[in-house]
Amino acid sequence: MANNVIDRLRRLDSCALSDALDRLRLVGAVSGLEPRSVRQRVAGRVRTVCLGPATGAPASRHLGTTAIEQSEPGDVIVVEQRTGIEAAGWGGILSTGARVKGVAGVIVDGPARDIDEAIELGFPVFARSVTARTARGRIVEVATGAPIKIGEITVTPGDYVLADSSCVVFVKADDIERVVDEAERIAAREAAMAKAARDGEAMSTVMGADYERLLGHR
Repeated sequence: MANNVIDRLRRLDSCALSDALDRLRLVGAVSGLEPRSVRQRVAGRVRTVCLGPATGAPASRHLGTTAIEQSEPGDVIVVEQRTGIEAAGWGGILSTGARVKGVAGVIVDGPARDIDEAIELGFPVFARSVTARTARGRIVEVATGAPIKIGEITVTPGDYVLADSSCVVFVKADDIERVVDEAERIAAREAAMAKAARDGEAMSTVMGADYERLLGHR
């Protein structure tokens, strides 16, 4: 079931998925996490990493390595780096290791670095910002596989995520089937509207009152 849902997610975009959440009175869309390497849609199950300030003692293990080793092909690593410290929550060697492991991409709520390396690898990195400042001596991994906060959303391991150039959208595993069903209905409706616009139908008709009611809550 999971692989089928992920295949369906990949055929959607973040806007249709966000609209479906609105329609179902759910939350999950996070703005401001931009594609920093390749502009490629990413969808998969979430692996979480939480980072915090370094305490002075050297870290026993570099951040992100546990998540990479535990990931299955197609997983998406999601990193909380909300310390306020300008230090990268992801870097180039991690991108290489994740690419080899089959990780679909990484999302960092905070800075990432070595973006040129990620571009060369064709590895999708979404991040709040970019920096050259290393994590070493500044931030450390606090937890892997624990709930984290991304934007205003609590993200749990095993949630689903879709990221593209517009937004990053998280969906709880218990909600994924009905959210994807709703998003597919919305996407089909909008595809028909886009065709009508290409065929020359008046935009006031294409974007009529029915469209304004499209996201009426269920």
